[in-house]
Amino acid sequence: MRFFATCAKGTEGPLRTELSRMGLKHLKGDRGGVRFEGKLEAGMRACLHSRIAMRVLLELATFPAPDADALYEGARAVAWQEWLTERTTLAVDASVKDSALTHSQFAGLKLKDAVVDVLRDRLGARPDVDPKDPDVRIVLHVARDEATVSLDLAGHPLHRRGYRAAMTDAPLKETLAAAVLALGQVDPAKPFVDPMCGSGTLAIEHALAARRIAPGLGRPFGFQRWPVYRGQPQSRWDQLKEEARAAVLPAAPAPIVARDFAAKPLEATRLCAAAAGVLADLRVERADVRDLAPEWPEGTLCTNPPYGERLTGTHAEREARRGEEDRRGPRGGRPSPHREAPPDPHEERINLKKLTGLYRQMGETFLRHSGWEVVILSGSPLLEEAFPFKPLVSHRLWNGPIEARMLRYRMP
Repeated sequence: MRFFATCAKGTEGPLRTELSRMGLKHLKGDRGGVRFEGKLEAGMRACLHSRIAMRVLLELATFPAPDADALYEGARAVAWQEWLTERTTLAVDASVKDSALTHSQFAGLKLKDAVVDVLRDRLGARPDVDPKDPDVRIVLHVARDEATVSLDLAGHPLHRRGYRAAMTDAPLKETLAAAVLALGQVDPAKPFVDPMCGSGTLAIEHALAARRIAPGLGRPFGFQRWPVYRGQPQSRWDQLKEEARAAVLPAAPAPIVARDFAAKPLEATRLCAAAAGVLADLRVERADVRDLAPEWPEGTLCTNPPYGERLTGTHAEREARRGEEDRRGPRGGRPSPHREAPPDPHEERINLKKLTGLYRQMGETFLRHSGWEVVILSGSPLLEEAFPFKPLVSHRLWNGPIEARMLRYRMP
């Protein structure tokens, strides 16, 4: 079987390393993910243990799809009866890029028609569609007039670990946090401090990795509802989970500190850490980043500071929002008769000045930590300009639509 594990752009390298350490074979990095081969168990193992992958897809077929008819006929050639029955609910997630087929919803509809027609012809009945909670989620990707049809093993994105009990504004995705920790080579045996933790994602993901808790242990997966999985008295999946539980350490090997200036993010951190089962491994405290002082001879400072977009939004984002409101109105109704006032350049200069000041204060504070490692996910070029030292590593990746950098420093 052929699989494709997707990930955020720029994190393909650490994902490939992670999958290799799991013992998966025939790994090949690709844009936006890593390909590998093996039995169904290989895909299950990736779902259970991968901290960086966003989805794990089982590829069923690839075929030319220059138009809707070719897409339909190519999809009809797939042996859908091996994966679905007339009682199986399904949903189709479709995307199109650089193709004669320009509408993803239309392409998904043609694929759905092919699937239900095949099952009706071969089983005498057609399955139902459930877009919200299907038994089998089918993924269609059409690029340059070639279609790839896959099944989503997880059913829902892998960043949904099951511990997100509370959120703050602009929460960092769990999979991206794990990628930052891997790219930054954060050592679980050394103290870890996030001085601006938000909802605590970096600290929680570090605690999970330090205790060797598989990220998929606390959630169900889509493949457990597939007909090929059901009815097995003792599945290989149960054995994989037992092996994962046996590997868990009773406590983190070094202190983990999550700090923030505001009370609300810290409450979210506590709730999420408790749901993840690592609250006892975290020291959660309210404090200003400027007051941070080293408690140990060495360790890692790891944080995701404000980018500027979080605080006020970029000029381009505000213009896009205004254009959308002009078309649909501020709440999706009729067009607004009045445009929002243009941004105040003076206000923008003040906000940029505040952001630069924050970054300089961070740099001065981090310099107190002689011999420590510093790992930062930065979405603003102002940070590197404001810091009084140069990074050892500057790795480009994407936090959603925002181009960011994983910056790794060592304090002199």
